[in-house]
Amino acid sequence: MTDFIQHLASEKRHSPRTCDAYQRDLQRLAAWLVEQGSAQWRAVSSYDLRRYVANLSHQGLNGRSIARHLSAIRRFYQYLLRERLASDNPALDIRPPKSSRRLPSVADVDQLNHLLDASPDDPLEVRDRCMFELMYSSGLRLAELASLNLNAVDRKGGEARVVGKGGKTRILPVGRKALEAIAQWLPIRAELAPEGEVALFVSRRGDRLSHRSIQARLSRWGVAKGADQKLHPHMLRHSFASHMLESSGDLRAVQELLGHADIATTQVYTHLDFQHLARVYDQSHPRARRRKSRDYGDQNPGQEGST
Repeated sequence: MTDFIQHLASEKRHSPRTCDAYQRDLQRLAAWLVEQGSAQWRAVSSYDLRRYVANLSHQGLNGRSIARHLSAIRRFYQYLLRERLASDNPALDIRPPKSSRRLPSVADVDQLNHLLDASPDDPLEVRDRCMFELMYSSGLRLAELASLNLNAVDRKGGEARVVGKGGKTRILPVGRKALEAIAQWLPIRAELAPEGEVALFVSRRGDRLSHRSIQARLSRWGVAKGADQKLHPHMLRHSFASHMLESSGDLRAVQELLGHADIATTQVYTHLDFQHLARVYDQSHPRARRRKSRDYGDQNPGQEGST
């Protein structure tokens, strides 16, 4: 297993977080196999893995989590086959149980504008607003924002070079408000960051800001500025995607901006867009309003035809 994880890191150039996730999933399977009295990878069968999937489901894992486990197992056995350490891939035909897909939470456009237009109360809040403007402006993942370096943003061209999942680079547009926020942050950053530090966003100590710190600062900003819901980095990314799709209707463009390898991943936002249309319909269409009043307990149904 150790050689496989090193293979992912060195040859496939997966991130440390991805390698850690693969290792945790495989260690969990290995522990289960030991409990079942089988510790040899070569001896694992499809029947064993179906029992393992049933065990994961019994422990409360949803379909998406189990699918991630199976993906790690399939990749591992592909490696074992290449190294001639296994004779087949027992995970090939195993499918995870289906689970309902939760729609991502999205902030209202007006609320986001209100939160991002709020004035910073101290220098670190200037940094915070800059980060959040940039996330919403360009649909960045948390890891992409945290890894940004000074030279990643072309302020004159209004672009940012972002390294996403799998080490893939994409060029993203940066909006006017985000560029203004960057211009306000850079003089403060120069006072905090030591010489040689390349990170765009640094802590008060001058080192690169961690993922957890970014999450905590966004949550803090939401509370301080009166957000109606708890803010987290992925909500800004989801809001970017949903609002872009709602305005443009161009699913393929949103896929490119988000850096999704499969357009099926992006299609979740079409469901969000439909929810928006359904709300507008319910609030605006005369027949929808009439149905709604009836659903909520119209006590005089006989009067309905008189209106």
